[in-house]
Parts: sequence; C-alpha cells; structure tokens
Amino acid sequence: MVIWIILLLMTAAAVMAVLWPLSRHRALTAEQLDPDTQFYREQIAEIERDRERGVLLASEAEAAKVEAGRRLLRSTGMTADTFAALGEPALRRRRAASALALSVIPIIALALYGAYGSPQLLTHPPKEQAEGQRGSLDLMTAVSQIEAHLAQNPQDGRGWEVVAPVYIRMGRIEDAVKAYEAAVRYLGPSPDRLANYGEVMVLAKDGLVSSEAQRVFEQAVALDSTSPKARYYLAVAAEQDGQFDKAKRAYGELLAASPEGAPWANVVRQRLEGLGAEQSVAGAQENAPQLGADDIARMVSGLAERLETRGGSPDEWARLIRSYAVLGQRDKAKAAVERARQVLAQDDDGVRTIDAMAREMKLIDAGP
Repeated sequence: MVIWIILLLMTAAAVMAVLWPLSRHRALTAEQLDPDTQFYREQIAEIERDRERGVLLASEAEAAKVEAGRRLLRSTGMTADTFAALGEPALRRRRAASALALSVIPIIALALYGAYGSPQLLTHPPKEQAEGQRGSLDLMTAVSQIEAHLAQNPQDGRGWEVVAPVYIRMGRIEDAVKAYEAAVRYLGPSPDRLANYGEVMVLAKDGLVSSEAQRVFEQAVALDSTSPKARYYLAVAAEQDGQFDKAKRAYGELLAASPEGAPWANVVRQRLEGLGAEQSVAGAQENAPQLGADDIARMVSGLAERLETRGGSPDEWARLIRSYAVLGQRDKAKAAVERARQVLAQDDDGVRTIDAMAREMKLIDAGP
C-alpha cells in the first residue's frame, strides 16, 4: 500500500509541474513584451512637449505620434489582434492543456510501470521477497561451491551424496542420477543409498521401474529386507509387469510391517485399493488406469490416437509404450511396440530405439 501512495504523490508532483506555469496569469502589456517600449514612450512624450512649446503644429505632432506608434508595433511584432489573443482564447488553451495533463500523465506513468516495472513484486511483503531471494541465492551458491569442490575431488562420495537430493529439488533429475551413482561407487552400497539411487532412476523414467532400477532395489533388499522404499518399488515393478497377485502380496506385507503413522502407508493403501482385494488378474489389468491417474490415462489415449492417425517420432512411440507400462496396461504396451515397429520399418535407428525400450520394460525377451 505504501508504494502506491508514493506513486500517487510522484504523479501529482509531475502534474503540478505542468499545470503551475499554465495557471499563472500574466498581464501581458506592450511594456512587458519589448525593451524598446520605454524609448518610444519617451519619444511620444517629447513630441507632446514640442507641441506645447509651439515647435510643432498640432497636426504635425499628431502625425509624429502616429508614426512613433507604428514603429512601436513593428518593433514588437504585435498587432491589435495579438493583444486580443491574450484574453479569453488563451485562457481556453490553458484549460485544455491542464485537462490533457491531468488525464494523460497518470495514464502514461501507469502504462510505463506496467511495461517496464515489477508490479508483481507488490503481491508479496518485502520481507518475504528478501527471504525468498536470499534462499535461492544461498542454494545456488552452495551448489556452485559443491560442484567446484567435486570438480577438483571427483572421488568425494560424501559430496555426491549431499548434492544429489539438492539436484532433485532443483528439478535436475539426470544430474541426481549421476550423483547417486557416484555416491554408491565411492562410498559403497548401503540399503538407503541404493534405495535413493533406484528411486531417482524411477523419477528419470517418468515413474517406470526399469530393469536396472529393479536390480538396484533388489540389491537394497538383499542388504536390508525391511527397507520400505526398496520393497515399495519392487511391488510397483511387479504391478507394472502384470504380476498383480505378487504386487498385492508385496503391498500387503509392506503395509503390515509399517509402523503406525508411516508416511508411505497411505500410498500403499491406494495401490492396494486400485488393485482390489478380490480382483482377478484380468480385472486388475483393466482397471489399472484408475489408480488415481485418470488425467494421465486421457493424455495417453490422446497420444495413442495422434500417433495412429498422424504418425510420430520414435521418441513419441517410446513415450506411449512407457506410459502404458506405467499404467499397468502391458497388453497395450506390447501392441504399441508391434505397431511402432510397423510404422518405423524404414527407420532402422527408430526400430532399435523401440526394441531397447521394450527390453528395458521386459515387454520382449532380452537379446544376446
């Protein structure tokens, strides 16, 4: 609110700077308009004295005063019309200029502020703005310092482990994958470290538990059979592979072993509800898109329709296949693989991309 008061006062000052000169009334006379006025006035007075002394006849004196008056008008560049213009018309012009200044100046000021200013900053208190900016700068500075340190000491596993979750927070998922991979390499495998590494691999694949990620989770469970994160993603992998009975059993065991108030318990319950306690394998597969992902299912359907009618790149076909796998629709994923191979038959690199995706999701047997 204070900033708007300041802007209002600044606008009022600008308007007054324009209106003040226009509002001053000047009694414009011949004496004010030309410095020669005094000379011609004295000349006329001298002519009048000569007439009184008898030096000039009355007619001669009158003619001399008329000539002096003409010279006065010529020297000032004014006529009778000029003096008339200093009256009511000038007043009307001043009023018009005043109205224009009152309306145009504030409008121009607001337009310029909207175009080049930062009105959105007024939606947050200055203290919150300062704290948010300081937090962002501190985070960026810290990350830069860690990266500079790791560039000089690439075998510092602890540094990689510290920066990995920061990368996730910043949305740099691929960098987080590399950081966790380096942490595991230099610090050695541990249940939590492997579970975090596998989780970020899943994030990088848009929710798909790839074969590589599954192996990481299995290694974590081998080191600690109670690792909740690794057990959860192994259950998700079974669900995506179409092994719904195995997935339900794994979810149930994880839920039973979870302490009261465990943060992952609600997510596990939703997965179980999506599969259904009495649901058959076929029914589970049919209803898999209802696992709280209706919007995703509609987008996948739209992508499939577009690729079928207008075609698409290998990456788009791979995205469709991955989406079907994440939703648990393995039959559709396999059908999309076959359809992509047909459409991309003339594109050897594209076919290799589709085959690699299908092997990664265990839709086809791994080649030699």
